Amino acid sequence: MTTVEPTTTSSIASNQVSVFLYTIYCELMKLIRIPAYVIPVIFFPTLFFAMFGLPNISNTIQGASAGEYILASYSCYGLMSVGFFSFGVSIASERGLGWNKLLRVTPMNPVIYFLAKIIVALIVGVITIAILFIFGVLTGNLESKIGTLLIIGSFDLAGMLPFIAFGLLLGYSTGPNSAAGIANLIFLPLSFASGLFVPITYLPSVIQKIAIYLPAYHVAQLGWNYLNAGDGKSYLYHLLWIAGYTIVFAFLAVIAYMRDENKNYG
Repeated sequence: MTTVEPTTTSSIASNQVSVFLYTIYCELMKLIRIPAYVIPVIFFPTLFFAMFGLPNISNTIQGASAGEYILASYSCYGLMSVGFFSFGVSIASERGLGWNKLLRVTPMNPVIYFLAKIIVALIVGVITIAILFIFGVLTGNLESKIGTLLIIGSFDLAGMLPFIAFGLLLGYSTGPNSAAGIANLIFLPLSFASGLFVPITYLPSVIQKIAIYLPAYHVAQLGWNYLNAGDGKSYLYHLLWIAGYTIVFAFLAVIAYMRDENKNYG
C-alpha cells in the first residue's frame, strides 16, 4: 500500500520561492534574448549624457556641478524608461501573445509573476544607472563624487515605484501594437516637462507651473536637492508625492487587471 506524504506549509513555501526565483531567471533570459528591446533602455541615458552632459561638464546648473546635475537628471530618465518599457510595454506584448492566458491555467500565483517582473525591472534599473554613473565618472573626472552618485541613484531607485505601477496600468490598458506608441507619447513630454532635458528654470512659465504636479519632477528633485540645486522642499514632501502617485497608479492598475481578467474569463 502506497502512502502519500502530507504537504506541509514549509514545503509549499519552498516551492513558491523556487517558482519565484525561476520566474526571475526566465524574465532576465527573455530580456537577454531580445537585445534590440533592452539595449536602448539601458544605454540611451549614457548616450544622452555623452552628447549633452560631457560638453557642459565644467559648467554649473543652479549652483551645482553640471556633470552631477545632468547625471541626476538622466538617471531619473533611465529608470522611468525601465518602468514604462521594460515593464509596461512587455506586459502588453505578452497579453497579445497569449502568455497571460497560458499562465492562468498553471498553479503559479499571479502575485509571483508580478513580483518577479518588479524585481527584474529593479535589476535593469540598477544596471542602467550603474553604466551611466561609471561612464560619467570615467569621462567626466567625477571620481570624488562616487558617494554622491550612489545616494542619488538610491533616491532614483525608490522613485521607480510609481513608474512601475504606471507600467502595469499601461500594460493592461493598451494593446500590444499601441503600447509602445502610447508609452512614448506620455514618456517623452513627461521627461521634458519635469526638467530632465532642460533645467526647470529655462522652461516656459506655464510648464514650470505644471511640472510641480508631475511624478518625474518629484523623483528628480530628490537628487537635485541633495546637490543643493533643487526647489528647497524637504525630502519628505517629495517622497509623499511619489508615494501618492504610486498608490493611485497601483489602484488604477488593479482595476485594469481585473477588467482584463473579467474580459477573458468572465
